[in-house]
Amino acid sequence: MRFRHAGAIWSGHPELTAGALWATGIGAAADVGPRVAEYTARAAARPAGATESEFPEVLAWRRAFSRMGLKPTQYRCASESLLRRLRKKGELPRIHPVVALCNARSVAYAVPVAVLDTDRIAGPLLEVRYARGDEHYTIFGGGTEHPQPGEVPFTDSVGRVHARRWAKRQSGYSAVGERTCRILVVTEAMHDGGAEVVPELLNTVAEELAAHWPTDPAAAFLTSSAPEFVFGG
Repeated sequence: MRFRHAGAIWSGHPELTAGALWATGIGAAADVGPRVAEYTARAAARPAGATESEFPEVLAWRRAFSRMGLKPTQYRCASESLLRRLRKKGELPRIHPVVALCNARSVAYAVPVAVLDTDRIAGPLLEVRYARGDEHYTIFGGGTEHPQPGEVPFTDSVGRVHARRWAKRQSGYSAVGERTCRILVVTEAMHDGGAEVVPELLNTVAEELAAHWPTDPAAAFLTSSAPEFVFGG
């Protein structure tokens, strides 16, 4: 299986930095509560009085969304939505432990982190690209939507969309669940300093996965000159 951003994405968003990680042996029984608490506390320790919309990491995504014709207050990137929930409710959603762990890392670094069940992705390619409009997307309630032409989804080889509006919303089809064993983690940043943050975030996710599950993750930092991550057997 291969994961990549299309060349048009790199040329249209030269500030993009990205990384991907693949891990096996992921189950639903791990206790990640203490680690999640540590990472959410780090997010809460941001300067008092500053809301998530003022964070440089979030502002950079807001600018990218604006270039795509999306209103930043209507369509928030995943990390901004999580930070907003944390600020308002004081906690993150309690779901599968690997998702909880990656969500906590997302708010700690203020950048989006997606987690996908790779057994639900049709290979050989998962690509972040501009949509044609004929792709299909499964919402969590079970219905189907079609991305607008020019939108940026994560699309597999049969035209199934696994995330809409780039770093906004994942599909219910490949969401991590009780039967998940193999995962793909993707993190992306748009802000100055992203080239330092993304590898650090990937390394810490790999360390956490290895500490809580019997796995030896493989990871790669992606660039316009080396845009592809090959994973799986």
